[in-house]
Amino acid sequence: MRLWLVRHGETTWNLMGRYQGRKDSMLSGRGMAQAHALAERLAHEPPAVIVASPLLRTRATADVVAQRLDLRTEVDERLIEISHGAWEGHTRSEVEERWPEMLAQWKRAPHDVRFPEGETLGDVLERWRDFLAHPPTTASPLLVVTHDVIVRLALLAVQGKGPEAYHEVVVENAAISEIAMVGGRLSIVRVNDAAHLDGLRADIASQAS
Repeated sequence: MRLWLVRHGETTWNLMGRYQGRKDSMLSGRGMAQAHALAERLAHEPPAVIVASPLLRTRATADVVAQRLDLRTEVDERLIEISHGAWEGHTRSEVEERWPEMLAQWKRAPHDVRFPEGETLGDVLERWRDFLAHPPTTASPLLVVTHDVIVRLALLAVQGKGPEAYHEVVVENAAISEIAMVGGRLSIVRVNDAAHLDGLRADIASQAS
């Protein structure tokens, strides 16, 4: 089985440097263009099934691909973004002002942070492990349109690394990472493949993450 992991297209809140978490935000103009570029690339080698997080930004990205490929988007709650709790809707500078110690800990030891009224990376990892153990389908390739945190943790897990290595991974909007599952063993085929995003790559350094 092959899993194609894709982070949603750029959003308006990505552009503003706001933490999104479970709150919905729209795809930006570039984010929509990224979704169409992804769809055109996958038209040459289409997935068997598309499954997405229930949030608007992921469903919007997935639906562009689904329409181009004449497929439908399935929704799986386990693919939802980490809950940033009280941070959601705030910019990085606002978080730094209100929660300076927690933000410093997030940068230094992200695996030790539980967001106020939110989740930990460990919580998200458990959801991902459940998804792998009980996938919604065995059809392959399976296109999984999800979020930054899910993709990072999924790739780290294949490498035998835990959430403490969270900041080692870079995940761009609408880029493709691929994991192969053969005989119960996982391997990484590609990471952050953005070849289809020529001229459309977002400035992820300015995003809240």
